[in-house]
Amino acid sequence: MPALIATIPIPRDLPLPLPVPEWLLVVCLVVFFLVHILFVNLMVGGSVFVVVAEWMGLKNKRWDALAHEIAQTVTVNKSLAVVMGIGPLLCINLLYTIQWYSANALTGHAWLLIIPLVIVAFLLTYLHKYTWDTWAKGRKKTLHQAIGITAMLLFFFIPVIFLANVNLMLFPSEWEKVRGFFSSLCIGNVLPRYLHFMAASIAMTGLFLAGYFGRKNADISHLDDFTCPELRRLFYKVCAYVTLGQFALGPLVLFTLPSDGITTQVYVIIFSGAAVGLLTLWLLFGELRRDDTRIGSRYWPIAALFSIVVFGMGSGRHVYREAALAGHKAAIKNRTERYAAALADFNKNLAAAPAPAGQSAEQLFMNCAVCHAPNVKLVGPPLTEIAQIYAGNPEGIVTWAKAPGKKRPELPQMPPFNHLGEASLRKIAELMLEKGATSK
Repeated sequence: MPALIATIPIPRDLPLPLPVPEWLLVVCLVVFFLVHILFVNLMVGGSVFVVVAEWMGLKNKRWDALAHEIAQTVTVNKSLAVVMGIGPLLCINLLYTIQWYSANALTGHAWLLIIPLVIVAFLLTYLHKYTWDTWAKGRKKTLHQAIGITAMLLFFFIPVIFLANVNLMLFPSEWEKVRGFFSSLCIGNVLPRYLHFMAASIAMTGLFLAGYFGRKNADISHLDDFTCPELRRLFYKVCAYVTLGQFALGPLVLFTLPSDGITTQVYVIIFSGAAVGLLTLWLLFGELRRDDTRIGSRYWPIAALFSIVVFGMGSGRHVYREAALAGHKAAIKNRTERYAAALADFNKNLAAAPAPAGQSAEQLFMNCAVCHAPNVKLVGPPLTEIAQIYAGNPEGIVTWAKAPGKKRPELPQMPPFNHLGEASLRKIAELMLEKGATSK
């Protein structure tokens, strides 16, 4: 532990209670994050399919119609990705407060740019979708394509910021080397993880669209020359071949992971997920060999196996994160405990100090002004609130100041001030009541 403290920034924590049990936050973090990332995958992958299909539509109009249909799903998945992102963000704030906000600060302007970049990407996506019948079919076709490509590129870039941030929080030992966003990309294995994420986005979107166009009530009469089996086969093929590529990218991600969080449990989870992935891949290629009347009959088993693989990846990621941060979290806890002990000693010595003599009420109140403002809550309640509680009862304030308890769990306990003496505390109490009454 001493060596760790000497080489890594170790801030002290605020020992505040969690609103729910920690295990529940962990479960919520894993589940909420996976739901969020699913819709992010569909949003990013959908934007790629739209751009590619619209480009192919320059030579064959049926692809343009398909691109328009896929564009309808992108805006819906975009909205769900945003809504579902709130849960994991709140959970990670509570579980890894210091590491998360440290990474936020170190990535600087890029992290602050996420919201305006997301807004611009969303507006461009809606503009691309709702100008299809006017711009895409007229002289503004090039402009329409440019809008779609710009939105897609923004969807490509925004996850890089998130990945850099989430990755950076895992390696406190590297924080002092970071000089902004671009230097944070050199920490850990951001690039392999990003490539894995992009491939997953294409594969998951392919599987989603295979189900979307293969559902029983799917109306594709407006899609020239396409049939449901043809579309299902097309998107199954994309999903299958990209998933096959994941078996090359997966080991790249694994073997470029810094060793900080690698444990036997991580290996077990990852290789178990890979085994289920192989079974999924076998079913996918089996579907491609089926004729048009039977293709799609195994869609839900394939989707279920994909879900198991994704859940395993999410669980493995959390196990790695916990192992990587175990030493840092222990060091923070140790430093917080040492700080609390030092504060207790300070308060004890303060209580034993001789009482000051000949000071005015205003001078004596300086002992309290750090924590108590006239009408603003600081560390302790404002004077307006104290005046309400102890109206006409300065002795109650004196009694409390000599032996304070702890009424508010979210605030630190007030140290005793009996070293000031009864007379001085009486002066302070009367001034507090006077200031509290006149500050309303």
